[in-house]
Amino acid sequence: MLPLDNPLSWSPSLIEAIERQPLVISPTASLMELLDLTSQFRHQECGLDDSFHELKSYSIERCSSCVLVVEGSQLCGIVTERDLVKYLAQELDFTAVSVAEVMVSPVITLPENALNDIFAALFLFRRYRIRHLPIIGDQGTVIGVISHERIRQVLRPANLLKFRRVADVMATQIITAPPQTSVFSLAKMMASFKVSCIVIAQKNSEGDQAPLGIVTERDIVQFKTLEINLQQTPAHTVMSAPLFCLSPDDSLWKAHKEMQRLRVGRLVVSWNWGKSLGLITQTSLLRIFDPIEMYGVIENLQQTIHELRQAAKPSPPDSTWGRSEF
Repeated sequence: MLPLDNPLSWSPSLIEAIERQPLVISPTASLMELLDLTSQFRHQECGLDDSFHELKSYSIERCSSCVLVVEGSQLCGIVTERDLVKYLAQELDFTAVSVAEVMVSPVITLPENALNDIFAALFLFRRYRIRHLPIIGDQGTVIGVISHERIRQVLRPANLLKFRRVADVMATQIITAPPQTSVFSLAKMMASFKVSCIVIAQKNSEGDQAPLGIVTERDIVQFKTLEINLQQTPAHTVMSAPLFCLSPDDSLWKAHKEMQRLRVGRLVVSWNWGKSLGLITQTSLLRIFDPIEMYGVIENLQQTIHELRQAAKPSPPDSTWGRSEF
């Protein structure tokens, strides 16, 4: 039976979502050193065999989408994948620029004693349009970091995701680019539109955009690490393809499970025989945990269950039973 009297029991635990070993770097390091740090982490991840990946799909992954800048034991800044893509688009010399020059500071943080309130974290995510939230202890030391990605990984089957559709939260204004677009141009588009991915699409004979693949912020950072010539590399040679597409009528729980299975943070939505496109991200999934939205859905569910129970009650005996109609 659904725990409708306690909606907070549907929400993921922030304690479980903490990455307690985040990537950390000194403010005096160069951007290239930061890039190397993220590269080493991803190399360790990719070096694991398939059997371990299969087991690991049921556990929580480390967050590599941000690096915390720490001096001594104190947090002084943060650099995210989105920041790195922006600097790539600006053609900064990663070897000549220090982390201190480009890090975001001051950092929006959450005190450790507020971890029992997921709404506090979600409010900060939405209020400041961020995707990473460092957790700070009493002495100002870094306990860890919470991200959209980590929260999605600890969502439980009883969550509201089962009762909402992809259409409820998907974005319909997505950014697309043709297959011949250079990776560098994709980076500039991401920085300009402040998006985390570009859908690679080609017009078909009817003039509709047919999705072929996708390139993400994380991909761009990895390409830079691998020293790929971003200006001369066309999107179609490096994009993730083929795409797994959702339907707007699919549940958000299905979207969440497919993200877990495919180990991705976003999925393309296709409908109207492929003529219309949308996008759902792990950020989209967390919108349903808005307090007002959450209680509204629960109220509707309670009303529905009440109506079903009323309909299932046996009808009272007919007072005309046994009377002659003659």
